[in-house]
Amino acid sequence: MTILATVRGRAEAELLRATMALPERVQRALAGRPVVVDGQTLAPETQLMLRLQRVARIPGAETLPVVQGREAITHQAAMTGRTQPIGAVRDLSAGGVPARLYTPRGAAARSPLLVFLHGGGFIYGDLDSHDASCRVLAEAAGVRVLAVDYRLAPEHPFPAAYDDAVAAYRWVVEHAATLGADPDRLAVGGDSAGGNLAAVVAIEAARAGLPLAFQLLVYPATDNYERDTRSFALFGEGFYLTSGFMDLATESYTPDLESRRDPRASPHYADLTDLADALAPAYVATAGFDPLRDEGEAYARRLADAGVTVELKRFPDQIHGFFNIVGVGRRSRAAVDEIAAALRAGLGA
Repeated sequence: MTILATVRGRAEAELLRATMALPERVQRALAGRPVVVDGQTLAPETQLMLRLQRVARIPGAETLPVVQGREAITHQAAMTGRTQPIGAVRDLSAGGVPARLYTPRGAAARSPLLVFLHGGGFIYGDLDSHDASCRVLAEAAGVRVLAVDYRLAPEHPFPAAYDDAVAAYRWVVEHAATLGADPDRLAVGGDSAGGNLAAVVAIEAARAGLPLAFQLLVYPATDNYERDTRSFALFGEGFYLTSGFMDLATESYTPDLESRRDPRASPHYADLTDLADALAPAYVATAGFDPLRDEGEAYARRLADAGVTVELKRFPDQIHGFFNIVGVGRRSRAAVDEIAAALRAGLGA
C-alpha cells in the first residue's frame, strides 16, 4: 500500500467515525428524507453511511476481481469495527483449520466457548474481517470465541467450507479442556454465510451426538437454491448487500446446481424430523432492510415447528452487515450488544 493510499484510508476512517458520532437529528438532516420500506424506517446513521458510500463512489466487492474484493471487505470492516478491547488473542490450528482464540478479561479457567464462522458469501472474509465483532462478542458475553478461517470459494467450492467448519467444531469438542472451555457450554455461531455454516454444523452435531448447547445465527443465508422472498425483492439493491453479490456467492460456492439443494449447503432443505431433542436452542437475528431477512426468519420458524427452542429477533432499522459495525455509530453497536447478551444468556455465562 502506498503512503498516499494509507493517508487516504485514515482520512476516510476518521470522516466515517466523526459522521457516525453526530447527534441523530444532525444525521437525519444530512441523510435526507427517511427511508421507509415494508413498514420499517432505516436508522438515520445507516442511511447516512450508505449515502456517503454512494457519494464517494465506493464499488461493491462483487464488482471487483476476487482478490481486490477481499481487500475491500477487510478494509471496510476495519473502518467500521475499529480496535476493540479484549483480554487475550492467539492464533492456532483447529484440526488443520486456521483459527483465532479470543479470551475475555476475567475469564474463568473453564468458561463457555463460541465457535464463530465469519460471513462474506463464502468468497470473502477472514480472521481479520470479523476481528472487532469477535472481540465484542467475547467481552460483552463473557465467553471465549474461537473464530475459524475456513477455505473460500471460488478456489474451494462446496463442500470445502462445510468440511472445514465441521472439522473445526469436532476438534474443539475433543480439545475443549486445552482451550479453557467448558465442554457442556459450547456454542456455534456466525453471520450470513457463517450463519449458514453454523446452522449446518448444529445439525451435524445433533446427528452425530456431539455436545452443543447453543446456536447463534445472525442473518443466516439458509437457501442457496431459491430466493423467492419478499425481502429479496425489496432490498436487493441500495442496502449494501445486493442481488449481484448473492448471485456471485451462490455461483462461486455451489457451481453445481444440484448442490444448491444439498442440506449441507442450504439448511432450509434439511430434514429436521426426529432431531428436536438433539438440536441446540437457537437465537436467530435478522435485519429489517436485508435481502436475507425472510429466509432467516423462515428457518427460525422451521426450527420452532420441529420443536427446537428458538428466539427470533428482527432489528427493523438495520441492514445486512450491521454485525461488523461495532466501532462507529450507536444503533448497530447496540444491536450487537443485544446479540451478545443473548449469547451470554444462552450459555449461562
